[in-house]
Amino acid sequence: MKKICSAVLICMMVSQVGAQQDVYEMDRSARQSVSLNSSADTGKNESWAMKQYSEAGAGEQVSSPGYRANGWLPAVVPGTVLNSLVYNKIYPEPYYGDNNRRSRGLIPDLHETGAGFYHYWFRKTFQVPSTLTGKKMWLKFHGINYRATVWLNGKKLGDMAGMFQPASFDVTNIVNRKGDNVVAVEVRPVDTPGDVFRNNKKRTGAVGENNNGGDGEMGKNVSMLMSVGWDFSVPDGTRDRNTGIWRDVELYSTGEVVLAHPFVQTYLPLPDTSVAMETVSVEVSNTTQQKQLGRLTGVIAGTNIRFQTNLVLQPGESRQVIFRPADYPQLKIKNPKLWWPVNKGGQHLYELTLRFEKNNTISHQLTTRFGVRQVQTDRSTPDQSRRFIVNGHPVFIRGTNWVPEAMLRGSAERTRTELRYTRQGGFNLIRLWAGGIAESDEFYRACDELGLLVWNEFWITGDTRFPADTALYFQNLEATVKRIRSHPSVAYYVAANESKEIPGTQARIFALDSTIGYQEQSECCGVHDGSPYKYENPMQYFENTASPRGSRVDGFNPEYGTPCLPLLESLKEMMPGKDLWPINDSVWNYLDGNGFHNINTKYRQAVNEFGPSNSIEEYAKKAQLVGALNYRAIGEVWNYNKFGWGDRFASGFLFWYNNSPLPQTASRMYDWYLRPTAALYYSQNGLAPLHPQFDYLKNTVSVYNDYRKAFPDHTVEARIYDMNSRLVHTSSQKISIPADGTVKDALQLSFSDSLTQVHFIKLSLKSPAGKEVAEAFYWRSTDAYKGAWTMTGPAVSGFADINRLPQAKLNGTVKKRILNGKIFLDMQVKNVSDKIAFFTQVRLTDRVNAVVPAVFYSDNFFSLLPGEMRMITMEVSKNAWNRVNGLSAAAFNTSELKLKW
Repeated sequence: MKKICSAVLICMMVSQVGAQQDVYEMDRSARQSVSLNSSADTGKNESWAMKQYSEAGAGEQVSSPGYRANGWLPAVVPGTVLNSLVYNKIYPEPYYGDNNRRSRGLIPDLHETGAGFYHYWFRKTFQVPSTLTGKKMWLKFHGINYRATVWLNGKKLGDMAGMFQPASFDVTNIVNRKGDNVVAVEVRPVDTPGDVFRNNKKRTGAVGENNNGGDGEMGKNVSMLMSVGWDFSVPDGTRDRNTGIWRDVELYSTGEVVLAHPFVQTYLPLPDTSVAMETVSVEVSNTTQQKQLGRLTGVIAGTNIRFQTNLVLQPGESRQVIFRPADYPQLKIKNPKLWWPVNKGGQHLYELTLRFEKNNTISHQLTTRFGVRQVQTDRSTPDQSRRFIVNGHPVFIRGTNWVPEAMLRGSAERTRTELRYTRQGGFNLIRLWAGGIAESDEFYRACDELGLLVWNEFWITGDTRFPADTALYFQNLEATVKRIRSHPSVAYYVAANESKEIPGTQARIFALDSTIGYQEQSECCGVHDGSPYKYENPMQYFENTASPRGSRVDGFNPEYGTPCLPLLESLKEMMPGKDLWPINDSVWNYLDGNGFHNINTKYRQAVNEFGPSNSIEEYAKKAQLVGALNYRAIGEVWNYNKFGWGDRFASGFLFWYNNSPLPQTASRMYDWYLRPTAALYYSQNGLAPLHPQFDYLKNTVSVYNDYRKAFPDHTVEARIYDMNSRLVHTSSQKISIPADGTVKDALQLSFSDSLTQVHFIKLSLKSPAGKEVAEAFYWRSTDAYKGAWTMTGPAVSGFADINRLPQAKLNGTVKKRILNGKIFLDMQVKNVSDKIAFFTQVRLTDRVNAVVPAVFYSDNFFSLLPGEMRMITMEVSKNAWNRVNGLSAAAFNTSELKLKW
């Protein structure tokens, strides 16, 4: 337990440090502001402390500077009650092995203990820094789950409710600017925690989904519904239902007139994009009981655009001020730099500063970024499936589903790392599944910069009840829409997952933002139901039989995916060695959502097709081959059918799902520890914008293009090698690749009866000048495919001969460089033998030879032909670099190559 506890403490510390970057909203500004998070404690500021409500006293006492906080525990803020209790070693780490299994009785559950058990006071003593000089002082909580009462210096400030709306309290007349202040927050759990198990209660929800949503009662809250348990998350639920101060705490000062919720709306007179009309709005509030006169000004950085108006605000008045192009011609931007999603163009962002001045003094200033783009959806498709259109150009959606960290152990750094992996994997849209949370400002900022569209859902699922307090639901919804709507990445609003909307939802959203589309739930309006979710024979992807529900590679599929086993290092961190090998089915299944994703059944069978393993090291290594092939195959099948270029019509799919909310054996492109799996790099290859791809069912080669331009006079080439690296077949075809299209079945490959049982295919796409511009490498067996629901075929069975590959040899060099404060390693690795170096993994390791997390490799788990060289770039953050001790590369059939820089 010592090792995992240490890792969790580090995780919590990272969460606290990273969260400081999240303090400022999208409308962050030059306003004077400091963080009151745990990690921001300086000088005489004390850390947050916590104590069970029944033991602590009343709010007047607890928030008094003279109160003696005896027996209080250190608290993690942002964080949750349970995270703090684990931090203080009151309860064991829920993420380790099956500690969270309900039958073990190690961690109390809110449903069984009653609301008082996780009902806590949080308390902090702080001093106001001299930098906060504004006339008005504000204390802001960006998110508390679920109900809270806030006190300062013995005075009650007010109440908060719902997980997704912030609250700012005017503390001007309460705060002590020169001495100690005490803030105390009484935090109460959700109103209806629900039971983790259904207990045969009649309720809605999909059949056979492992008690998803428990008994459904959790849905009565406006909260993170998956905290009651789901098959891809904590099977027995997060025990405190994530009660706590889960987002940043901020102290800031302003003048007497305050700005809020800036919004920039773009209209493009499509198909013309040579002019963009921008409408700017902002809420202006007079926080005093005196009339206020002043000037509201807007400036767009890097342009000559400036606009302003004079305002007279009555005592206590709040109003929305709108600047329209009809009244302010300067808001008609000529030849704007457009914002585009992945592969369609650049992600240019403009910066708008809004300022209210009184007597040449700034009262409040906000700075927000926006992109000039127009996102539309329609159903003008052969099957009336949903289609996304950006700046007048149809975009084939190769998206993914996002679920949050299960115990809210997030940070700005973690969020950005996960989103960079998502972008590297080739995805262009992220769906925020409704059972999760309203994501952070850092999430949207990163999506803006990376070109990732965002589909936003709002906390209703078909597996749970409707919110009991409709008014509270709408308050949280409206607060969220106001916070996110100016982000160019925001592309779609959806009320619910596999359920109905609360009547009036569309009107509420469109009153705040009518610039993008809306639908009432995830499976309607041109979006059909999802699946598969589990490991299935990849031959069935090509055959379109991977789901018992029938055809799923057609139209728009919101959920289509498969797991991938984590790397060895991560498996060792998530469970005791005794459960790791021989594999303890009970623990492994528990860490697979009670076996939902077939990790211990079909996935294991596929791994064993590469020959039986004698150790967890060998098994984990072979398991990466299984995940790699499946991830790429899914991407390629959807590529092939893009907008009807292949055998079927498809307008988009969303992978289910790309990130790991907790340590799990059914991992994804990267695991919870932020170690990328082979699935990431094979998804990157399969979803590359220009990509030659092999169909295991038809034995054909097609070429996919995701760019908005055509590529004429290119050549696609296929080479087949046997087990001994002997070239046995070469074929090529000259093709012209249409813009945003697919060249279907450009080559038909044949495999002779004399071919070795295991063999390899190298595809190359070459420019008119003969330069390779894209490539892909495949392994294949001679096994026949015997049909759906068998574990047979050239993509899955008959690979035991991999263990008898002839030895190859690697050589290489590495150089270290620092650019813009970032550390890079440029590694050149070359196969210096006459044999294929199969499935080469580059490993940046720590002092115990474990792969360092959160490193960005330009490629990995690649194969090299005889004499072939590959350049790999590794980007390493300073935090990760502190752990680095070595660099190596090894293929399945080579010795380890160790390099020094």
